[in-house]
Amino acid sequence: MADDNNSEQAGAGWYLRVTDLKQFAYCPRIVYYSYCLPLVRPTTYKMEAGVEAHEKAAGDEARRSLRAYGLSAGERRFDVALTSERLGLSGRIDMVIVLDQSEAIPVDYKLSRHGEARHFHQQLAAYAELIEENWQIPVRRGFLYLLPERRGEEIKLTGRLRAGLRSQAAAMRAMISSQTMPEPTPSRARCVNCEYRRFCNDLF
Repeated sequence: MADDNNSEQAGAGWYLRVTDLKQFAYCPRIVYYSYCLPLVRPTTYKMEAGVEAHEKAAGDEARRSLRAYGLSAGERRFDVALTSERLGLSGRIDMVIVLDQSEAIPVDYKLSRHGEARHFHQQLAAYAELIEENWQIPVRRGFLYLLPERRGEEIKLTGRLRAGLRSQAAAMRAMISSQTMPEPTPSRARCVNCEYRRFCNDLF
C-alpha cells in the first residue's frame, strides 16, 4: 500500500518510504525523480487501481479467519503507520497480526500471483524493523498476501535480508542527498510503460 508523502520532516532528518525499496529495485531513477523532482510525478490508472484493490482487500480481511496465515488466533491491526528514526524510513503496513506480545507478523497485500521478488521481501523486512523499533515486539516472519491467488505466502525475515534492506536504504539516501541521477534499469522493456519515460532523454 502507498506510504506517506515523499519526504516527511521529522526532527533533524527526512524519511524515505518503505515502498521506495520496490521502486528503487525496479528502476532507481523512479526514486530519484520522486524526491529530486517531486512536482513531475504523474498519477496513473495503475496507481489508482492499486489503491482500490488494497482498500477492498482490507475490508475482506476483516471478515476472514486467520487460516490463510496458518493461525487460529491473533489481534489484527490495519493500516499501521510507523517511522524509524534509526533507518530514516516511514511506512504504512497493510496489516499486522500481534500474538500476545510474543510476536508480531506484518502482512503486505500484493497485486501479484508470485511472491518471489526480492524487493517484496525487503519491504517486509523494513516493516519488521519499524515494528520492532516502535513496539519492542519481535518479528521473525511476515506474509505476502497475493490478492489474485487469495493466499498468504510466508517469508522468513532473516538477518541477511535485513542487512540488504539497510544497505539499499543507505544507497537511496546517498543518491537523493547528492541529487545525482543514477543509471537507469538495465531492462529497457520496463521503460516502455513507465510514467517517467519522457524525462529520460538519454535513453531514446
